[in-house]
Amino acid sequence: NRYLSDQAPWQLPKTGRPEDLERMGTILHVALQVVDDCKTLLTPFLPSSSTKVHGLLGGEGGWAAMPEIVEVDQPTAVGSPSYPVVTGDYDSGVRWESVPVPVGPPLPEALPVPVFDSHCHLDAMGVDIGRSLAEARAVGVTRLITVGDTLASSRWSVEVAAAQDGVAAAVGVHPNELGGAEESTWDGLVELVARPQVVAVGETGLDTYWDRVPAAVQEEGFRRHLALAKAAGKPVVVHDRDAHEDVLRVLAEEGAPRWTVFHCFSGDAEMAAECVRAGYVLSFAGTVTFKNAASLREAAALVPLDQLLVETDAPFLTPVPFRGRPNAPYLVPLTVRALAAVKDVPVERLCEEITRTGERVFGEW
Repeated sequence: NRYLSDQAPWQLPKTGRPEDLERMGTILHVALQVVDDCKTLLTPFLPSSSTKVHGLLGGEGGWAAMPEIVEVDQPTAVGSPSYPVVTGDYDSGVRWESVPVPVGPPLPEALPVPVFDSHCHLDAMGVDIGRSLAEARAVGVTRLITVGDTLASSRWSVEVAAAQDGVAAAVGVHPNELGGAEESTWDGLVELVARPQVVAVGETGLDTYWDRVPAAVQEEGFRRHLALAKAAGKPVVVHDRDAHEDVLRVLAEEGAPRWTVFHCFSGDAEMAAECVRAGYVLSFAGTVTFKNAASLREAAALVPLDQLLVETDAPFLTPVPFRGRPNAPYLVPLTVRALAAVKDVPVERLCEEITRTGERVFGEW
């Protein structure tokens, strides 16, 4: 309930934006996966209802052995001639186990050399982490950064980065999540950013698209993240949605950290040129493959290779031709190949440049 309340998928169709319809689909898929898991857990206790849910979710075949109520003809202490007994064939071979809802796109052609996903949200994907990492490695995506958007998800990201090879973490509070931030939140971020698994601060920035957190609160939070990044000597990962001018203004006023990464860059060529002049790094997501993203491709075309990164923002912003389905790090090759075409460079060279830029900005992990 908290997940659906926070994400508010019922609001997304009102915008009419294709990316919001895609996000709604991803949110609903995650919710259905949770329903499927609950069905599994409740099957021994509610077999009939669980079987109905199994069918509603598109499951085929029998799910649970139905219990039987039989009358046992045997006197009892209170004198009743018989009493009901609930029984059933629970050894019939029916498997009560949760399985992922099969909606993920197939694995694309592997990249010729390794590359990394500079921004994803493993905690929001609703899939097995080991499986997700294995699928990514199978197509040449050997490393990734999982990004926190609350203190809790930041802690989770650090734990996963400590436990999994090839995973690093970024910690921060998303501008749309700052409404509930307290001083203890900032104390927690200060503690997390010192961890060796943390390679960046964020995502942070400004978001005027959603009316969830007052602009003044967002700006104060952005400034505090910038100060934290500079104090820790780590890059900042910027979220900028419909707030280009204000984001650039705050960066200029505060003084940007040594490395500033615009996650899921969404500006036009003019803004891209301004960012390049400032020395910022621009990370492009699956949106660069969308048919209606000509201006974004124009922006990508003028970004120098040593200031360009690639990301999924998984489980959101799935690249064409799987737009509208849940995104995952293993789909990075689709965006890389689209960018290579825009930049008119070989895919192999682009992968090498992305890796060099990523290691220069985030270090090696």
